[in-house]
Amino acid sequence: MQTLKIGSTGTAVMEIQSLLNKLGYYVGDIDGIYGPKTAEAVRKFQRYFRLAITGVVNVDTYKLMNRFLLGYDTYRIRSGDTIYLIAKRYFTTVANIITANPQVNASNLKVGEVITIPYSLDVVNTNIDYTYDIMKKNLDGLKARYPFIDVASAGRSELGKELYYVKLGSGPNKVFYNGAHHAIEWITAVLLMKFIENFAKAYALGQNIDGYNARDIWSKSTIYVMPMVNPDGVDLVLNGLNRSNPYYNDLIKWNNGNLDFSKTWSANIRGVDLNHNYDAMWQESKDAEESYGVYGPGPTRYSGTSPESESESRAVADFTRNNDFRLVIAYHTQGELIYWNYQNLASSEAKRIAEVFSQLSGYELGETSGITSYAGYKDWFIEKYRRPGYTIEVGLGENPVPINQFNKIYRDNIKVLLEGALI
Repeated sequence: MQTLKIGSTGTAVMEIQSLLNKLGYYVGDIDGIYGPKTAEAVRKFQRYFRLAITGVVNVDTYKLMNRFLLGYDTYRIRSGDTIYLIAKRYFTTVANIITANPQVNASNLKVGEVITIPYSLDVVNTNIDYTYDIMKKNLDGLKARYPFIDVASAGRSELGKELYYVKLGSGPNKVFYNGAHHAIEWITAVLLMKFIENFAKAYALGQNIDGYNARDIWSKSTIYVMPMVNPDGVDLVLNGLNRSNPYYNDLIKWNNGNLDFSKTWSANIRGVDLNHNYDAMWQESKDAEESYGVYGPGPTRYSGTSPESESESRAVADFTRNNDFRLVIAYHTQGELIYWNYQNLASSEAKRIAEVFSQLSGYELGETSGITSYAGYKDWFIEKYRRPGYTIEVGLGENPVPINQFNKIYRDNIKVLLEGALI
């Protein structure tokens, strides 16, 4: 890891600030700027945990912080230990420890056995810029806390990042939710990751989530969630362009000579708009490019050289082909709209479901026009399977929708995500 100190900036600093805020050491903006307040919070953390008090996040400090970022620790059982005493020592609950260790007999602990200790802190932060590495760390933490969830990969991005998905449930009704087809729309990945965490927690504890019985949903349905379809693009938007990127010179050219990708870049790392790369009137999308000033790879609306020319869209399509999904939702930003139709192929049932989603979220039903009517994921799903498929646009204003809109976005959509698995 890189050393973080006064003057450091970026998503790594933001992640540390958020952690220190949750632990009660930092009171300030989660802005990714390592200033005096952040340094003082780091010193408080170091003092409490008896580390060298430097105000700098070095290897030793980060090693300890990373345990909190993952959300769990490991512990070797000693003579005289009980689950209650261990939980008290770690400021967590007996239920959390039992959930994370289904193989352990709580009334007969074996000396020397290593168990997982989840912290009482949530894993998924909803006040930070959400990179692929942060998501991957969160998935590791959630799997450790909730071993009953399945975490796997549907393929790899153009730069080799795993396209992770999470499987929740064991029922016959299969649905699929995905986010961040577009790089600047990374907030949709946070929405889906927080849904995964809260649903898993409710299931583990036998609780309701927003009025829905999590265990009832689990038995009736299987929810597949792919939070980040375009991890290369998301990291380009949030972390900037690194000289080691194999497309370094091309990306600058495709971005009209601009090194700032944070405001307009929707495409993947090869300048292809993934939501124009599916085989649903793809040629019409291609033919429309020139009228939008698109003449090749770039920030948005370039459809690629052929349908599924990109590893990300091909992986999502293959994943869909390999599963029998009754319903799919692709999350995008912005406008608070629900798109449910494609070339008038959607059924009356699909419209009825869209109206339910509209009532639950407060979002209006929308109609696409122009190039946005072609080659999207939900378009392809509707055309190929004649089943309900939705594009839901969350948030308001201009892209990228700022993270401070997250709480409203989550409140608007949690019942849609739950109802979508049952309707």
